Amino acid sequence: MYRNNAGRGRGAGARGVPVAAALAGAALLLSGCSSDGGGDGDRDGGGDRATRPVGQRPADTAPFWVNPEGRAARQVAAYEKDGRKDEAAQIRKIAEQPVGEWIGPDRPEGEARGFTEAAEQADRDALLVLYNIPHRDCGQFSQGGAADGAAYRAWIDGVAKGIGDRRATVVLEPDAVLHMVDRCTPEQFHEERHDLLRGAVETLTALKNTTVYLDAGNAGWSHPDGLGEPLRRSGAERADGFAVNVSNFQTTEASEAYGKKLSAELGGKPFVVDTSRNGRGPYTGKGKDPWCNPPGRALGEAPTTRTGDPKVAAYLWVKRPGESDGTCRGGPRAGQWWPEYALGLARRSAP
Repeated sequence: MYRNNAGRGRGAGARGVPVAAALAGAALLLSGCSSDGGGDGDRDGGGDRATRPVGQRPADTAPFWVNPEGRAARQVAAYEKDGRKDEAAQIRKIAEQPVGEWIGPDRPEGEARGFTEAAEQADRDALLVLYNIPHRDCGQFSQGGAADGAAYRAWIDGVAKGIGDRRATVVLEPDAVLHMVDRCTPEQFHEERHDLLRGAVETLTALKNTTVYLDAGNAGWSHPDGLGEPLRRSGAERADGFAVNVSNFQTTEASEAYGKKLSAELGGKPFVVDTSRNGRGPYTGKGKDPWCNPPGRALGEAPTTRTGDPKVAAYLWVKRPGESDGTCRGGPRAGQWWPEYALGLARRSAP
């Protein structure tokens, strides 16, 4: 069966900034300065930042928080410190856009609180990605996830407690439903996974100011009509909508057509499109795994809620441009920052 996996390029290392930086919220957002927060190995800058701070996008078009301490922002600082102004200007195309913050497995409450508090200080919505379902990614590049169902429920409860009443938009479990349909996830795990996803939707939508989009694959999947019932069993009808093209490269046009077919299956639910790396569409050249660090790709439409279509709730950058899909085509492990790939995406993107 054809499988175009959007999720293999994430990994447990796909988290954003150190939690300490996010918890420093107000001061960082106002000054744009770097912190010495502890790290998870993603610190790419260093030293004093003699650079124009990364600010927020206009709230009426892109109400999502721009992280001034993200990997791209630190890369801009490093390039500017070294006098590499052209490279800095290119990476700034990424640094100045809101991107998803992937909540890690170990401190869900602290990370969710840190990101949402920092976003609240800037009067923006936090964009969070939850990717910790048991048996994640079928043992491939982004394998991992919670140890079992009880651990996952506790993790979701921690995320919900960390969000509280602050504004958040959540993309829930990329690939989790699709991998049941394409049988990448063994059948003995399906019933529990439906239950875990349904419970996560119920927990998160019960929060006062949280919007939840359940992942629903991408336009490379040739049978969207086969996803309706699995999505319903996973809580899609209670969710605010669904997400398409997460970490994939399908064009916005194809993604919208795919999303509208699914929407018709789900009672007219709206959806969001990940446009982070789809500026040139999917890779059709030679080589294994076209979803994994494909060459020649470009940034897509900037994140916005002004899509011109009531069914399309937003264009989002769920996958963070510049982070590797896995150890393929010379890339580092999944979720790690790869400046050369980031530069390529930026240079090939529309002005």
